[in-house]
Amino acid sequence: MWIYIAKRVLYTIPILLGVSLVCFCLVYLAPGDPAASLIPPDASAADIATIRQLYGFDQPVPVQFAKWLWRALHGDFGTSLQTGRPVLVEVSGALANTASLAAGAALIAFALAVLAGMLAAWHRGRFVERAVTAVSTLGISVPSYWLGIVLIIVFAVKLRWLPATGMGSGAAATFSWLDWHDARFAVLPMLTMALLPLGVVMRSTRAALADTLAQDYMQVLRAKGLAPHALMRHALRNALPQVLAVMGLQLGYLTGGSILIETIFTWPGTGFLLSKAILTRDVPLLQGTVLILALTFVFINLAVDVLQTCADPRLQRQ
Repeated sequence: MWIYIAKRVLYTIPILLGVSLVCFCLVYLAPGDPAASLIPPDASAADIATIRQLYGFDQPVPVQFAKWLWRALHGDFGTSLQTGRPVLVEVSGALANTASLAAGAALIAFALAVLAGMLAAWHRGRFVERAVTAVSTLGISVPSYWLGIVLIIVFAVKLRWLPATGMGSGAAATFSWLDWHDARFAVLPMLTMALLPLGVVMRSTRAALADTLAQDYMQVLRAKGLAPHALMRHALRNALPQVLAVMGLQLGYLTGGSILIETIFTWPGTGFLLSKAILTRDVPLLQGTVLILALTFVFINLAVDVLQTCADPRLQRQ
């Protein structure tokens, strides 16, 4: 087991290097000068040269990447051009807000998806399976930003049951899930984020369980009179690695946040932070946010690989 985990960790090193290179280069492929937002309109040529030298924009791109990567390896992702605060501080707070929202959305989506997938697989060919398939197709097809706007119109504007935007009645630092006055702000964005993972995991669970229940050994267990709940338990255990793989991808998607969803609901997470960094051309903040989100996604998939191996030790041979 430990040898398998060590191999998986080693495999992530070139992935992380490639991700860091892509994160750095994509920003510079965008049009415009990153130092333009820092230069006053009446700045002289000498002032412009000084500002570019101060932030290192006068150096060749490979040199900038090497210095940025070296600082990032030591936990220094630079300073935001707009706020003057360390990028790590900015991203840490936003990532915590997104993670709390993603955890709630994942809990809702995964629990309902597994339950519905089990019902659909057991009642294959019946109305229950058709209903679950319709719901999963709807969850995959409906644009999340459109759903968010509809939920705001219905529950915030028309019914006035829930707030439309923001994160709690006070500042984000004082947000508490135990206080309904704060938690109600997360209901609409959480439901919006949960729709796509719900559809994807529901469909994958149904397909994996249906395939497992159709195996010969499951038919033998059924013929021997094994109770339905015990039969489903055996099927779920054998289908669990496939379901975990899909859950890991969806959890990475949720943790990465959605720019559109968090912008619509003004939720101060990583998606909202990315949108501000793009609009203001805040290169250090944009690079640091994308890199940290990519690292989070890679480590989530690493954790899923380990969990898959625990669920099915045969995967260690691959």
